[in-house]
Amino acid sequence: MVTLLGGAEIRELAARLNVNPTKKLGQNFVTDPNTIRRIVQAAKLSGNETVVEIGPGLGSLTLGLLEAAAAVIAVEIDPRLAAELPATVARHAAGTNFQLIVQDALTIEQLPSAPDALVANLPYNISVPVLLHFLQTFASIRSGLVLVQAEVAHRLVATPGGKEYGVPSAKLAWYGSSSLAGNIGRNIFWPVPNVDSALVYFSRHDEPLGTSALRKATFAAIDAGFSQRRKTLRQALATWAGSPAAAEAKIVAAGLNPQSRAEELSIHDFVSLAKVV
Repeated sequence: MVTLLGGAEIRELAARLNVNPTKKLGQNFVTDPNTIRRIVQAAKLSGNETVVEIGPGLGSLTLGLLEAAAAVIAVEIDPRLAAELPATVARHAAGTNFQLIVQDALTIEQLPSAPDALVANLPYNISVPVLLHFLQTFASIRSGLVLVQAEVAHRLVATPGGKEYGVPSAKLAWYGSSSLAGNIGRNIFWPVPNVDSALVYFSRHDEPLGTSALRKATFAAIDAGFSQRRKTLRQALATWAGSPAAAEAKIVAAGLNPQSRAEELSIHDFVSLAKVV
C-alpha cells in the first residue's frame, strides 16, 4: 500500500521548498489521507486506467491515484512543485508508473500516452475552462472526478429549468453525464479556503453528439443564449442570428419556442439550433 502524505509532511515539504500556496494558482492542498482515499474511491477506477491529474501540487492525490490506477500523468504549472514531485513519488510509491508534465493545463495539447480518466483537485479559479479543455482535447478520457468549489460543482451538474443551469452545465452535457459525488469539508485543506468544496463525477457519452464543427456551433449558441439569460431566445439570440427576426426563424426551424429561455433548453435543443445554422 502506498503511504499517503499527512498534514505535517505537507507543511514540511512546503517549508523546505519555500512554497506559500497562492490564490493566483488556486493552490489548496488536501492534508487528510482519508479524504484522499475517499476521492479516489469516488472516481470509480478499475485499476487499469491511465489517469491524468491536473495540478498535483505536493503530491497528496497523486499518491492516492498511484495506489489505484495503472499509471498517472501529472500536469503541474509550478516548477518548484514539479521539481520535488518525482522524489516524493519515489519515496512513497516506488515502482509505480508515473510521468510528469510541467506546463499550463490550459495550453496542453499532447500527453505521453492517452489518458482513460481525469481525476484532479482543480484550481478553483480555472476549474471549468480546464475541465472542458481536457474533454475537448483528449477524447480518450471516458470518465473522471474533479474536486471544485461547491458552487461550481452545482453549476456543472445542473439540469435545464433551474437557476444553476447555465454555460458550464450545458457544455459539460455535450461530452457526457455528470453528478455530485459528495461534499468535502474546508478543514482538510491547507490553507483553509473560505468556500465549500464538492466532488463531481462525469462519464463521457458512448457516442459523441456530433463533429468538432457542430460542437463549436453548439457552444456558440450556448454562449449567446446565456449571455442574456433573462430574455427570451428571440432576443438573446438576435446578435448570434443576425436579427430578432432571423433568430425567431432559426429557433422555429429547430422545433423550439422563440419565447422560451436558454435555461429551459437541453444540450440536444442547443444542438438542434446549431444544426439549423
